[in-house]
Amino acid sequence: MALDIEFVRKQFPGLTTDWTLMDNAGGSQILKGVVDKITQYYYSNNVQTGGSYELSQKAASSLAEGRENIATFFNASRPEEIVFGPSTTILMQFLAKAMAHQFQAGDEIVVTNSDHESNIGPWVALQEIGVKLNFWNINQLTFELELDELDKLMTDKTKLVCCTHVSNVLGTINPIKAIAQFVHERGAKICVDGVAYAPHRAVDVSSWNVDFYALSLYKTYGPHHAALYCKYDHMHDLANLYHYFYDADKIPAKLEPGNANYELSYASGAIVDYLAGLGAHTCKNGTRREQLEAAFQQIEEQEIELSERLLSYLRKRNDCRVIGNPSGTDPTRVATISFTIENQDPQQVCKKMDEHGIAIRFGDFHARRLVESMGLLETNGAVRVSMTHYNTVEEVDKLIAALDSVLP
Repeated sequence: MALDIEFVRKQFPGLTTDWTLMDNAGGSQILKGVVDKITQYYYSNNVQTGGSYELSQKAASSLAEGRENIATFFNASRPEEIVFGPSTTILMQFLAKAMAHQFQAGDEIVVTNSDHESNIGPWVALQEIGVKLNFWNINQLTFELELDELDKLMTDKTKLVCCTHVSNVLGTINPIKAIAQFVHERGAKICVDGVAYAPHRAVDVSSWNVDFYALSLYKTYGPHHAALYCKYDHMHDLANLYHYFYDADKIPAKLEPGNANYELSYASGAIVDYLAGLGAHTCKNGTRREQLEAAFQQIEEQEIELSERLLSYLRKRNDCRVIGNPSGTDPTRVATISFTIENQDPQQVCKKMDEHGIAIRFGDFHARRLVESMGLLETNGAVRVSMTHYNTVEEVDKLIAALDSVLP
């Protein structure tokens, strides 16, 4: 069944502006259901949790409901495996701080050069305690992370491998399940940045058997909030980041210093409400998780059509270099498409799109090490068009017409 695009767009009030919004990897539009839940929380039980009185109990129940919903989104085994925070960047910093005591001088961590800096910087900082960093670099021809190269980097001292599920520049989906198995067979843990993956495909931490997995809810149709999955067995081993009287069993609160944002954590559950509603079009009698997975099947099909429509145009241009897989029909890429145009400044291309009411972006997208390795940093990086399922074929055609009108 094709995506019901009319139903979809009605759920996102921000799409009613005159702008064509194709900067979704920087931040997606927010669901009306999320905003409604924020308002509901503020107006009905905006009090501190932990009290004996009824409103406080309702506030605690709202927070628990949000955590349960996001556990469903991750396909986590229990809600306590979900940690909330203001952004993926901060959650990764929290995780690195909570894990620091597990490393000794000489231990090794593998990071990639294709990640957003959020999943590189916090681990680089552990060099201060004597941890050795090894960089797993992408193949510059295939834009892929190769297990053969990882095998060369891992030793008996490797304790952790950190990688991205999807590069926010390349749009390439890395085979996380295979990588996780490879890493575990060598005695290490894996930490995955799922920010650029989560809006496009169903997250399934249980199937992939990852140890840690983080994503930004504001890039996944929710509020400016983020969530980190920590496998329950690892929770007790993480240091307490909260008050000294929070012990190792106070999970996940010990990783949420200052408390999770109640209203945003609760309201984020509307993301699952929306996806379940969308998936019910083809999976009426399924569980919420099954409906969510059905929704992402529709989302994938929609985004493949959008991606191929734009990439087929870019492939025909002799002056265009697609930074990543040039095929929109390849299931191992998402609708995040970066490119450069010969003799054209990416910043100026984007400014020209502004005049057409089309929102796209240029630069390194905080994946500076990757962009620098490609020699693009000196020329303002790349142009990035990042679409999601609520974008339409007509919007892609509008973008193509605008590019044709401003490019030589």
